[in-house]
Amino acid sequence: MSKTSEIITCKAAICWGIGKPVTVEEIQVDPPKATEVRVKMLCASICSTDISSTKGFPHTNFPIALGHEGVGIIESVGDQVANLKEGDVVIPTYIGECQECENCVSEKTNLCMTYPVRWTGLMPDNTSRMSIRGERIYHIFSCATWSEYMVSDANYVLKVDPTIDRAHASFISCGFSTGFGAAWKEAKVESGSTVAVFGLGAVGLGAVIGSKMQGASRIIGIDTNENKRAKGEAFGITDFINPGDSNKSASELVKELSGGMGVDYSFECTGVSTLLSESLEATKIGTGKAIVIGVGIEITLPLGLFAILLGRTLKGSVFGGLRAISDLSILADKGHKKEFPLQELFTHEVTLADINKAFELLKQPNCVKVVINMP
Repeated sequence: MSKTSEIITCKAAICWGIGKPVTVEEIQVDPPKATEVRVKMLCASICSTDISSTKGFPHTNFPIALGHEGVGIIESVGDQVANLKEGDVVIPTYIGECQECENCVSEKTNLCMTYPVRWTGLMPDNTSRMSIRGERIYHIFSCATWSEYMVSDANYVLKVDPTIDRAHASFISCGFSTGFGAAWKEAKVESGSTVAVFGLGAVGLGAVIGSKMQGASRIIGIDTNENKRAKGEAFGITDFINPGDSNKSASELVKELSGGMGVDYSFECTGVSTLLSESLEATKIGTGKAIVIGVGIEITLPLGLFAILLGRTLKGSVFGGLRAISDLSILADKGHKKEFPLQELFTHEVTLADINKAFELLKQPNCVKVVINMP
């Protein structure tokens, strides 16, 4: 029997419903279909969207096999997969890039129309390759990295150098790259410009170094966690604001550091709804631009009228505007060459069996990224 006809039984982290605990369960993973690959996960990491998924975002379909950041090695391929083979090391992506649709050809957006974001937790054919005791399992977007094995459509993975640091590859698969891309591709930060970054987690730190590499002259990091000051400095902030140390708003504090004018660009990386207007207010009247990257679980967000009325621009971003092949491959190469201080993100690690310990570690003030080591 060939690998592509075998069902694999393995362990995965499963959430059974909103507010229910995450448990490590024995599941079945079907072989890949024609355009798919089955991946043996090497390691994974935790992104805030994984936490949001247990609370019903981006969908309320349960049970869910969690995780969307990670790196693995291809175990088997479908018979129509031409550009990947068994043994290739890959990272997952939650958007694809066909390079032929209207959006891809225009290069105005990274949102491919042929391989879009999968919001339902199912494969492109609206089925699942994972099950538990005969019940279908969903995933967050296009994959489930907190599983010993997973199946993904081949158009939602990127081949990377097999010698890349596993943890670093995992970080690049979503959070860090999202922040970096927002500065590089969405805002197109200009040399000599000023920047404010709200939230110095992995996404925010990506926005910091992305802005630095674009030539920003001043980068203000904002976070209520004083431990993030040192992390921010390692990635390139020039100033740090802890809003908890003042009775002024974050936007007022940013303006004080920028001659009363505000910054050219700001990045909202927390998903905290009240910071939407703050991030916009922190930018210059008439020309300021705020990029929304952080995702919470609230579908409708409050926005102050005067924050947007006075000529500023508010822009949403998915995956930092990065194209899944053309751009992400560049970041993967830079990460492999250690052009980013990605080791600063790696603060804790657990095994898959101890996944619930990871949620507790995330509450620690010194925690940035938790790596999940697979057996």
